[in-house]
Amino acid sequence: MNQRPVYPQVFNLLILITSILVVLLATLYPFNFSIPDSFSLPEFFASFNNSSNFKDQVNNFLLFMPLGFGCTRLLQKRKIKTKVQVFLVILSSAGLSLTVEVLQVFLPSRMPTPSDILNNTIGGFIGFICFYLWNSQSFKNTVVSIESSRASRSIKQIGLFFIGYIFLIFVISLFWQNTINLSNWDANYPLQLGNEQTRDRPWQGYISEIYIADRAISKNEVAQGLADSSSFNNLGNSLLANYQLKGKCCYKEQTGQLPELLWQGQPSNAQEDKGVFLNSSHWLQTSTPVTTLNKRISKTSEFTLSTILTTANLEQFGPARIISISGTSLRRNLTLGQRGNNLDFRLRTPITGENGSDLTLSIPNIFTDTNPHHIIITYSRATIQVYVDNLQNFYSLNLLELMPKNQMIFYYALSFIPLGFCLSMLTIFAKRRLILSKLLIYGGILIPSLILEGILVSESGKNLSLKTLLLGMLFTGGTMLILRVRAAQLKMIN
Repeated sequence: MNQRPVYPQVFNLLILITSILVVLLATLYPFNFSIPDSFSLPEFFASFNNSSNFKDQVNNFLLFMPLGFGCTRLLQKRKIKTKVQVFLVILSSAGLSLTVEVLQVFLPSRMPTPSDILNNTIGGFIGFICFYLWNSQSFKNTVVSIESSRASRSIKQIGLFFIGYIFLIFVISLFWQNTINLSNWDANYPLQLGNEQTRDRPWQGYISEIYIADRAISKNEVAQGLADSSSFNNLGNSLLANYQLKGKCCYKEQTGQLPELLWQGQPSNAQEDKGVFLNSSHWLQTSTPVTTLNKRISKTSEFTLSTILTTANLEQFGPARIISISGTSLRRNLTLGQRGNNLDFRLRTPITGENGSDLTLSIPNIFTDTNPHHIIITYSRATIQVYVDNLQNFYSLNLLELMPKNQMIFYYALSFIPLGFCLSMLTIFAKRRLILSKLLIYGGILIPSLILEGILVSESGKNLSLKTLLLGMLFTGGTMLILRVRAAQLKMIN
């Protein structure tokens, strides 16, 4: 009676256990677990309102590749069917990632991030692909199984698989649309003028008024606001904040929806037409967090901010915080700041990170004098529009177009490498039908890039980009080609 060798099974199990331990160590150390005093379910779910920076996203992706590899190796040795392996690898990667994120709620040194679950799951799936590229016999058996399956002889089933492939593209497009919304804003941040709560980013200058709305106003409304700031009162329910900064103290919000602004440090005695004077000794902060504002903007993913300000120093850096909705100098929803002559803008989205600094958003030569300037900023669908004093002095920035090359390549790899894997399997199904197979190859490479680019152009306002269109095609076609060439090589060898 033949028995399976014990040592290879133990070795495979050891690889899987080691990869799990590495994940737990990297994501939960130091293990200083504690339960918050005021713990509740709403606070539990609110603690997931975080986003990771680009470096963390890459690390989370790479961290789960060994897990996917080890899990696939163990399942393959146990003669589990390939499609079941795919399901179990995805399930185990997502399950472990979800477990880690939940445990991080009880770690003061960690912040649970929902997007990490997606990155970890894709990392595990890529580990699955790597195993089959590495293990020639397993890959060959899978290809032979697909070629000899009933589905490979049915045009109807192949068509259904291709429809599923197209549906997957639309699911991926939802991920891209989510990267530019404001749903990850923290509701517990206050509004601050002239500094951070950490007191280490002071700005020196005057602010006379602030209006904030939960939608991006039109160009015509901008023109009216530049001509007469009181026109913002006509925005109705969209207007969330109206602070008129006159007198010594205190500064109540005129719509009654937000807390009043109170002096921090020594109250300013300066009384000028330019508004309140702010510097390192005295600045303003709301008495409580601007929760209503944060939640409303988080829901609409749009806003308008209007302010009249005057810098008192042309050489301020940090950037020096003019207007900020933030918790610390490293965590914020938005910040308007001065860096020398430039107006710096930081905005929290999934692609800009919790500090809003992963993308550079800067308007040059705004602070070239010490005269008052009326600045209106709107945000909608990835586009930031900045008006300074008049409609002609206008700037437009699109988050997707400003994304660094390495970050863009990483996101496109995450999006299109799994599609390339699916397309290679689909073309192997249709291998016996030469014309259909070629149509699937050309259409499967071109259509995903066209759909994603079309959705991003229509939903985010970005310009049509041939480079990103070709980048998606490169990852899809390149992945498919590597897998097809590998399959052909194995057939020749055997």
